[in-house]
Amino acid sequence: MNYIETKNEEKGNKIKLFYEDYGEGQPVILIHGWPLSHRMWEYQIEKIVDAGFRCISYDRRGFGDSDKPWEGYDYDTLASDLNDVITVLGLSKTILVGFSMGGGEVARFIGKYGTANIEKAALISAVPPFMLKTDDNPDGLEKEVFEGFKEEIRKDRAGF
Repeated sequence: MNYIETKNEEKGNKIKLFYEDYGEGQPVILIHGWPLSHRMWEYQIEKIVDAGFRCISYDRRGFGDSDKPWEGYDYDTLASDLNDVITVLGLSKTILVGFSMGGGEVARFIGKYGTANIEKAALISAVPPFMLKTDDNPDGLEKEVFEGFKEEIRKDRAGF
């Protein structure tokens, strides 16, 4: 199994991220949504490799075969993890593909680290980093929606 150890020590701990790496050519990183894993991309990986790309999919912290720390699930830490994947693998001209919360991670990554090693980004049904309805974000969701999510997760996380 392939693992990358994160360099982010903001939370006081390093974790191991599981990844798969296939093919050659321009790198494409597939970033799964919550609460999935790299396995959600199984039908896309072969097509991407067959099209001449290098395809990397990884399990974000807390999911799949990666470490599951108690904290560090904010977009800044997740973006730092993505930066570690890109840095450790020595990638450039990378194409990022983020689904759902993975799309929010891509958005935060670009905002925090820029596009020096990124050529393209695709956000698929993305959950952007800020979804709460506020005076300066009137199209966001009411706080009660998030409280409902949290309550349902506490009752039956797997079912949710």
